[in-house]
Amino acid sequence: MATNITITKLTNSGASHGTNHGATHGVSPATVAPARKLPGWLWFIALWCFGVGSAMSVGFAFKILMNATLFAVK
Repeated sequence: MATNITITKLTNSGASHGTNHGATHGVSPATVAPARKLPGWLWFIALWCFGVGSAMSVGFAFKILMNATLFAVK
């Protein structure tokens, strides 16, 4: 049993069938600048920095809590 699938690209030729394209407010989608996309290597660096910063923050909080509780007992 075969299934025929046709993929068509919607263009802005005529009415937009009542769809609102975000906050364009009547501006043609062709004149709106495309959203900027970060490259993959920059995402990797950003997430790595976030992970290292989070780990250091958790370690610092752990150190403070250990000093405040465990070593305060005499």
